[in-house]
Amino acid sequence: MRNKIKSIWHGRFFRYVPLILCLFFILYASTTNASMSQTSRFIGPLLEFIFPHTSASTLYIYHTYIRKFAHFTEYSSLAALSSRAFFYSNKQFLKNYWFIAAFLLVLTVAAVDEINQSFDVTRTGTFRDVLIDCGSGLVMIFIIFVSCSGRKKNENVYSKR
Repeated sequence: MRNKIKSIWHGRFFRYVPLILCLFFILYASTTNASMSQTSRFIGPLLEFIFPHTSASTLYIYHTYIRKFAHFTEYSSLAALSSRAFFYSNKQFLKNYWFIAAFLLVLTVAAVDEINQSFDVTRTGTFRDVLIDCGSGLVMIFIIFVSCSGRKKNENVYSKR
């Protein structure tokens, strides 16, 4: 009995701790510490090194694209980690509807992130960023859903033999 309880907590730990760490990172990234003026300290010189003869306005555009790609990466990671946690959950509802739960978490965090940024004078919270965040989450959830569906079909084919 003790080993079973230990196994349950071990499984929960490895399912939810990466998800919680990802949530903390996203919420940290929505603070002044990750504003464009702060990230330009290291992204700016890197872009100037890679593109030495590029105008400042073009480098600004590149910096903006890098930041939007960071949004995409953060929220696709959140979607992947939440999908994993919910797919293997002990709660039947989360297990059956992991894709809905994962998307709702992505949507909630994206909205909270942008609302939080709207209160910070160095940040701008925009609905467009919520759409980027939710879009990246949906892409990842779709990829995982298709991957899981393909595996189940293969398992059914092999189990009939």
